[in-house]
Amino acid sequence: MAAGKGDAGEAHTALETLCRAYWRPIYFYVRRKGHGPEDAKDLTQEFFGQLIRKEHFRFADQTKGKFRTFLLASLDHFLAREWSRAHRQKRGGEFTFVSFDETNADDWYRVEPGDSRTPREAYDRQWALTVLKQTMDRLEKEYKAAGKDNLFREIRHLLSGEKGGESYGDMCGRLGMAEGALRVAIHRLRQKYAELVRCEIARTVGHPDEINEEIRFLLSVVGA
Repeated sequence: MAAGKGDAGEAHTALETLCRAYWRPIYFYVRRKGHGPEDAKDLTQEFFGQLIRKEHFRFADQTKGKFRTFLLASLDHFLAREWSRAHRQKRGGEFTFVSFDETNADDWYRVEPGDSRTPREAYDRQWALTVLKQTMDRLEKEYKAAGKDNLFREIRHLLSGEKGGESYGDMCGRLGMAEGALRVAIHRLRQKYAELVRCEIARTVGHPDEINEEIRFLLSVVGA
């Protein structure tokens, strides 16, 4: 909403934040459509550039569906238009939201399984992983702000409920905590993570009733 309706400075900042967070589903979709690494980078940058130049976010209406769907429909429209390579906005031009040299975009793409996922399935999977990463980043920032970064580093891998063979006693020794206090801290971490996942998803759906449905969908595509 800020990208579509705020003043020029606010809109650009909001869009840049969004693009830096959600470039990966776009890039993976373009690659699965048959474009090579360099073309996919150019197309991803140009897609984001056109979003701000043509103010497409003015047409995003949260009451009419998920942001994930809106963005993919915009991308399909962009890719379907007939346009010349000579008119592409070069990376590093007017709008550069993602530094692909820093993100190693194709490294991310190569580690994905070489399966028969459709472009839409690849997009949905990367969208889900991005939501979870955004949530983890927010969670880490909150723990750091509270001076609990050591605790977070020790117990973040326990969000899944599996200890990975390490005893609570070992972690207690490193953290200087009683086992009971550590168990409480782990329980609170999981609660906070679940809360932040819901908050992140709530920003991308049109109604609170859709949150649980979207959570189930994202977990299903990650599991697949």
